[in-house]
Amino acid sequence: MLQDKPHRTVVRVGDTVRRPRQPWSGSVHELLQYLESIDYPHSPRFLGVDEEGREIVSYIEGESGGDGWAKVVADEGLVAMARRLREYHDAVRGFRPAAADGWAGRTAPQQADEVICHGDFGPWNLVWHGLRPVAVLDWDYAWPARPIHDVAYALEYVAPFRDDETCVRWLSFPAPPDRRRRLEVFAEAYGLGSSEGLVDAVIAQQEVVWERARRLAEQGCQPQAGWQATGFLDTTGERIRWSRENRWLFE
Repeated sequence: MLQDKPHRTVVRVGDTVRRPRQPWSGSVHELLQYLESIDYPHSPRFLGVDEEGREIVSYIEGESGGDGWAKVVADEGLVAMARRLREYHDAVRGFRPAAADGWAGRTAPQQADEVICHGDFGPWNLVWHGLRPVAVLDWDYAWPARPIHDVAYALEYVAPFRDDETCVRWLSFPAPPDRRRRLEVFAEAYGLGSSEGLVDAVIAQQEVVWERARRLAEQGCQPQAGWQATGFLDTTGERIRWSRENRWLFE
């Protein structure tokens, strides 16, 4: 058992992973098939649908989930994560999917300056071999956006845009991090010429992701509906306020 939540049981069967499908899974499968067609080596392969209606993807050996947080504390892992993100964006720059099933929380068509972003590019969704991320997992929240969206999403968690207690108690930092330096390290490794505007980009993506979660909750999708019922979505609003009030830590 890889995940056992009421709305989402994920199991390993041999060298495959079986996962519940979402209304937009067909679009995600199109993306995974495209990545396979260009020999992109860092994503699971879509292998079809089983007799229980679950999607089947290939299993990738390594550390992931909660183990990922400790991997990005050191610069080596932080830099490797940024480079993996840039490699993905370069791989899909020319991809224009049919996306017949739409995307999670997104109905507008893809624009010329957008790529299909991963949408949930955090250290927990990478497969790690030591401090090297070898694969990207959990593509459920892929959607069209400018590449800076994925960069900003990642920075929220790896700079990170969290208070000192959270950094030390939950995110594996031995002491409060130098957030400004970490933001700049990630930006340079990704290939940005400057870190100017990144704080605003992080706050903007926080607002976009929050709005997506609220839309999915209204549609009854899980886990977002549960987050709304328990008040967890209010926590996201508090995080946005923290980012605005503490932007001086990053600039």
